[in-house]
Amino acid sequence: MDIAQFTMSPAAYVACLAVAYFVLLGTYRLLFHPLRRYPGPLFAKLSGLYGAFYAYRSDLHRQTFKDHARFGEPSLRKDTGNDRHICPVIRQGPNKLVFNSVRALHDIYLSDRVTKSRAYLISQRAPGVYGVFNAIDKQLHQTKRKLVGQVVNERSLRTLEPIIHRQIDIFLQQLSLPRDPGILNMTKILRHLTMDIMGHIAFSYPFNLQTDPTHKYIADTTNVNYLLNIAIQLPVLAAFRILTLSSLRALIRGRSYLNILETAIKHRFSQGCRGKHDLLYMTDTMRVSDDDETSLEEIRNEAVFFLGAGSDTLTATLSALFYYLSANEQCYQRLAKEIRSTFTNAGEIQSGPRLANCRYLRACIDEALRMCPPLPGTLWRESVIDTVSLPLIIEGHFIPAGTEIGVNTYALHHNAEYFPEPFMFKPERWLPGSTATSSATRAAFIPFSIGPRGCVGKAMAYLEASLVVAKTMWYYDFEQVSGPLDQHSYQMEQHHNVYPIKDKLVASHDGPYLCFHTLRKLTVPT
Repeated sequence: MDIAQFTMSPAAYVACLAVAYFVLLGTYRLLFHPLRRYPGPLFAKLSGLYGAFYAYRSDLHRQTFKDHARFGEPSLRKDTGNDRHICPVIRQGPNKLVFNSVRALHDIYLSDRVTKSRAYLISQRAPGVYGVFNAIDKQLHQTKRKLVGQVVNERSLRTLEPIIHRQIDIFLQQLSLPRDPGILNMTKILRHLTMDIMGHIAFSYPFNLQTDPTHKYIADTTNVNYLLNIAIQLPVLAAFRILTLSSLRALIRGRSYLNILETAIKHRFSQGCRGKHDLLYMTDTMRVSDDDETSLEEIRNEAVFFLGAGSDTLTATLSALFYYLSANEQCYQRLAKEIRSTFTNAGEIQSGPRLANCRYLRACIDEALRMCPPLPGTLWRESVIDTVSLPLIIEGHFIPAGTEIGVNTYALHHNAEYFPEPFMFKPERWLPGSTATSSATRAAFIPFSIGPRGCVGKAMAYLEASLVVAKTMWYYDFEQVSGPLDQHSYQMEQHHNVYPIKDKLVASHDGPYLCFHTLRKLTVPT
């Protein structure tokens, strides 16, 4: 056939061009890209779909841990609980590097030459609307963070503590209510508790989830976080409206999550300056736009963040801790003895020297945070183009401008070089004088992240967790019973006897299922 007579349809031309484009792109990413020499899965080197796929499976944290082990070298050491050296850096996307060391942690998150990845802009509710979570500009983020910190710092906690106690007392009453068959799903009731606390701290608004089902859908944040996590791994997916915040209302069952937030926001602003020591009042003072609609969007944006940061994270920590205590009799008995010998009545269980002296309680909380980090994934940072002539160096590696870099919290927390027997619940490692604890061990412990974007609510989280566990163990004994745990996650980690979590930006989980036995008559306000 004469070549001149050979023709193709427009669709065929487009198909050929597309094939040629992807072949050339793949060739570049494998053979010529600046990150080509870094180890990592082939699929990850070729496409950001690798991260999105495992985020879709809610398993990206575990896969990252496995990849660090897979590309490591055989180890001759037998005392770490791992037969391979962890690979210190892997390529998890065409333009992404994940590190697994304390040195890299400091090089990345304490550096003034990196910024939060632009991928987080996908969580914007509207163009020009920024919150604490997605403010890329360092000065804007610092301003917002400082104002939020005024509400949740240690001094302010003295004002907030009575609110926390009231909600915990309601929680304790719920534990004693007659039920058939008498089994409690701790994830569910702890989420209601933490949401009720945040309702007051963020909005001065009573959600009353523990006693009233009216606002029960405010606790359903899983779909929001899940889709955000997928899109952050591959921001181009935001082009599909199913992954944008503007369409998330369709994913919330029944009464809209965002509509309930709107009710809380309007209720707060109807109070004016009364009770102004809450997060929403601070949000109103941090507005950066003079446009009323844009300002309202900023407030909504922060409201979504406050609830997730203050509730979902603490729920994950407490659920994991109740699981590990119920699964480890020796730890349970030691903690029970500490609490019941330190206090003489429930009224003494409050912030102060006695609670601070419960060192084993703090060790148990820290170990739960290590094994089940509330944010188990990678907090992405981006190397910025600046006028400094010196290259950005992370753990001895030259990082090209525009590269996304980070440390995966779950992988670092289970790195046997820092935490021997990383899948064993061992609170003793955190006690003063423990031979298992070194400066590197403490430096590798990052449940609240580090640096200028570290969690500002750390003190409040520790106080809430300490009060919930101490008061519960003062009034009750509890034991683990069988329940409808997610079998897929449970079987994947069963041989480690760990609390199964999924990575949906924030740790997602179910259970544990516990049965409570009253030790003392409740002496709490009714």
